[in-house]
Amino acid sequence: MADPSSYRPRPGEIPDSPGVYRFRDEHRRVIYVGKAKSLRHRLANYFQDLANLHPRTRTMVTTAASVEWTVVSTEVEALQLEYSWIKEYDPRFNVKYRDDKSYPYLAVTMNEEFPRVQVMRGHKKKGVRYFGPYAHAWAIRDTVDLLLRVFPVRTCSAGVFKNAARTGRPCLLGYIGKCSAPCVGRISPEDHQDLAEEFCDFMAGRTGTYLRRLEKQMMAAAEEMEYERAARLRDDIEALKKAMEKNAVVLADATDADLIAVAEDELEAAVQIFHVRGGRVRGQRGWVTDKVEDVTTGALVEHALQQLYGEETGDAVPKEVLVPALPEPVEPVQEWLTGRRGANVSLRIPQRGDKKALMETVQRNAQQALALHKTKRASDLTTRSRALEEIAEALDLDSAPLRIECYDISHLQGDDVVASMVVFEDGLQRKSEYRRFQIKSFAGQDDVRSMHEVISRRFRRYLAEKERTGEWADGEEDMAGGESVLTGTDEITNSLKDDDGRPRKFAYPPQLVVVDGGQPQVVAARRALDELGIDDIAVCGLAKRLEEVWVPGEDDPVVLPRTSEGLYLLQRVRDEAHRFAITYQRTKRAKRFRAGPLDDVPGLGETRKQALIKHFGSVKKLRAATIEQIQEVPGIGRKTAETIAAALAQAAPAAPAVNTATGEIIEDEEPDTAGGSSGEPVSAGLPDERRGQET
Repeated sequence: MADPSSYRPRPGEIPDSPGVYRFRDEHRRVIYVGKAKSLRHRLANYFQDLANLHPRTRTMVTTAASVEWTVVSTEVEALQLEYSWIKEYDPRFNVKYRDDKSYPYLAVTMNEEFPRVQVMRGHKKKGVRYFGPYAHAWAIRDTVDLLLRVFPVRTCSAGVFKNAARTGRPCLLGYIGKCSAPCVGRISPEDHQDLAEEFCDFMAGRTGTYLRRLEKQMMAAAEEMEYERAARLRDDIEALKKAMEKNAVVLADATDADLIAVAEDELEAAVQIFHVRGGRVRGQRGWVTDKVEDVTTGALVEHALQQLYGEETGDAVPKEVLVPALPEPVEPVQEWLTGRRGANVSLRIPQRGDKKALMETVQRNAQQALALHKTKRASDLTTRSRALEEIAEALDLDSAPLRIECYDISHLQGDDVVASMVVFEDGLQRKSEYRRFQIKSFAGQDDVRSMHEVISRRFRRYLAEKERTGEWADGEEDMAGGESVLTGTDEITNSLKDDDGRPRKFAYPPQLVVVDGGQPQVVAARRALDELGIDDIAVCGLAKRLEEVWVPGEDDPVVLPRTSEGLYLLQRVRDEAHRFAITYQRTKRAKRFRAGPLDDVPGLGETRKQALIKHFGSVKKLRAATIEQIQEVPGIGRKTAETIAAALAQAAPAAPAVNTATGEIIEDEEPDTAGGSSGEPVSAGLPDERRGQET
């Protein structure tokens, strides 16, 4: 690890002008490339007290062994040179977007004597017209198959073309009218070029003129009683319209634009791009990157623009580029885009209307892409193993924490205070082990006190289970490492299960307890364990603002590298606990709002509540019914009917509504629901949380 002061340039050496700089390591490899409006001011930021630098920047400057720079005339030149050097050196500390797949394009080889329509991937070639990218190659083939009826352009490979020319017989497409058969001279090279140009014009969005021309030709053929030709033109028009329907109109003014959206967290970012041509989405692509440097959303957008348009010219750069945040400063980037296009390019944030609505769609795609990337990353066994090892090393644990439990507190301004417990085993969610808690010992908002109560209750139950079964009575040390819990003998495994084979609640102890919060929550959790005499379970907390890991008894947090798989796993655990807690809190609040007189009847479930309301029509009519009438409802016996009648007799009816203008009492029926006022369903948005059990 190098000391930045050992290679810091002397005062006055760095020019106060625009330029591009490179940091190199001890092996002369370029590890970071950046640009600056003023090289002197920018580089001075790197050579300050290391404690003041962002962790990622600190890692970069201590890895570097030298810095060099190149002066340019304008910020636009700096942008161009930065892009060239990043492509050339591939620095490890720069943002580098990775395509999540090799996107296919519809390509027309206009540089050949007889242009060919085909699917192409990889680097773009000079003289080839590209359309897309598309999400799937089959989408291209479907579109081409529809258009070949109207534009019978060559689609065969060079070998097939030469073989047909040698034998004098075209391929099958030539016989069925989906190829103009230039291989056997049915069309001249000039006419075939014109046909390919028409195909490209149609794909570029200039569809209206061509459709109107075909419609005029169809009407003229019908008037001249050339009905077969008119029928062919009619079928051609239908084929074109069907091809156009595959790309629905999203912007009514036939706009040419690219929409870029960014979804990010502390470690990674996903970028999604929609290519809109002629008001229709013609292509979509996406990238994912590790945030190995401290960058803003505007900087991520700038890097995306460089990668997207760095090698494009002309119409490949659209008139309008819509982004979620503007680079700072925006003028050089806009000038650079204008230079690439050769005409003015508008770079802006959509504020209203169809463009803003479409941007929201692109944003949702970016969020889904980031979530999918995280899911794939989390499912990798090697990555999970490395994450657990990094956590064990950072927290000085004897072994990797194979079972991690995380706790979070949720409330709404002190009301409906609840807590969640989520479980990760071997780096994966164990949803059957999730638990939910209601805070019972006090009322109001106190996250630290709530955390102490929840940890105490959970591990008091664990000790009770342990004492009841007599597990590890003569060998308490075996439990400290935790391995015997997860990988022990059949005897121990069976003792952790009920008679029906199901795991007992709270029977498994974790090797690591994670709390959502900083030092106060960690101290509360550790105190709860100490009061119960449990000293073989590690505790840590993850503070959200700076993603710092707090451990008991330490004044300073443990700072894991931002690219650490261990930090990534801790974040996933913490975020899952937060999601589970807030979902339960919202459900509890919704249930409180929906509470009605039938909710107080013991043993009366939702199905029988609905059956009662359906039979009587309202709670008011049910209250007036006799026990014999209540028994007429299917599933209601005499004992249950007596309980319902007693509960409704004790519950005061709702106060009558009053017309405030006249003072008249309005005789309305009570609501026709089993639980009072209407509201969102309690189970809304809870497809899998029902596995968690309330305690």
